[in-house]
Amino acid sequence: MKKIMIGIGVLTVIVGILWAGRAWHTLQVNARTAKFNEDIENLFGALQKYKERVGSYPVGSNADIAKALQGANPKNVIVIVGRKTELNEKGEFVDPWGTPLRIYFSDSGVLIRSAGKNRRFDDSTVIDGDDFIRSN
Repeated sequence: MKKIMIGIGVLTVIVGILWAGRAWHTLQVNARTAKFNEDIENLFGALQKYKERVGSYPVGSNADIAKALQGANPKNVIVIVGRKTELNEKGEFVDPWGTPLRIYFSDSGVLIRSAGKNRRFDDSTVIDGDDFIRSN
């Protein structure tokens, strides 16, 4: 009987550790997703303000867009993106996983794409794709 109780106790501890690990992982994923959503909302707001003040969305690569928002534009307008948005060493906006964002413009708005946790841009046929795509 004593061995059974010890076995149940050990099993309970193992299950508890596994549950806590899973809960911790879920919290981290949710925190990064929330950070991504906040960053993108701030970036959408900044790009809209830029368009209102300069007359059009910025053009070029991710780094060119970041520079344009920092004042390297025809009207020398500096647009604050919100709280400190992450930039990599190349001056590109990055997602919470460190991958540069892809930013696309059209006449009707902006589309921003993140590679997600796997840091790879997946197409829609990939079963385990984790890209985030947001538009305003």
